[in-house]
Amino acid sequence: MVDTLGLIWGLAVHPADVQDAEGAKQVLLHAHRSVKRLRVVWVDAAYRAAVDWAWVWLLWLLEVVVRPRVPRFVVQPKRWIVERTFGWLNRYRALSKDYERTIASSAAVIYVAMIHVMIRRLA
Repeated sequence: MVDTLGLIWGLAVHPADVQDAEGAKQVLLHAHRSVKRLRVVWVDAAYRAAVDWAWVWLLWLLEVVVRPRVPRFVVQPKRWIVERTFGWLNRYRALSKDYERTIASSAAVIYVAMIHVMIRRLA
C-alpha cells in the first residue's frame, strides 16, 4: 500500500497460494494501525472481494479503479502510482528475484530498498 507520493504505508509478503483479497486485508489492517484519518483507498480490480470487508471492519471506502472500455491503450487513473513504486524497487538487484528464505527477510529487503529511495529523494 502506497500513498500518492509512492511511499510505502503497508506491506504484506505472503506465499503465492494466498489470494489477492486476503493479502489486501493484511495490508489494510497493518495500515489501519498507523494511519487513522485515511478514508478512501484506490484498489485494483483484483481486490473487489475486500471492498465490503474494508467498509465493515475499518470504515474505509475502497474505490476500484476500472479499466476504461476503449479498444486502445489508455493509462488507468491512479494505477500509475503503484506501478511507479514497483519501478523504483525493481532497480534493486535483491528484489529482481526472490532470493530470501523467509517472509520477514523479504519484507526487510523491500523496506531497505524503500528507505534508500527516500534518502535519494532528500538529497
